[in-house]
Amino acid sequence: MGVDIQQRLGLTIRRLREAKGWSREDDADRAGIHRTYVSDIERGRRNPTITVVEKLA
Repeated sequence: MGVDIQQRLGLTIRRLREAKGWSREDDADRAGIHRTYVSDIERGRRNPTITVVEKLA
């Protein structure tokens, strides 16, 4: 079936973060969440709440 929604979200977040030239730590600091959580989201290992998605947006 292809890439699932968690993986698609993670890939999109990573692509946008890299386009801004930010590290995961930069992104996490701006969003107020832990950098390992951002890493897990980007790898499709976490299913973030809509609140966390909003913080990353």
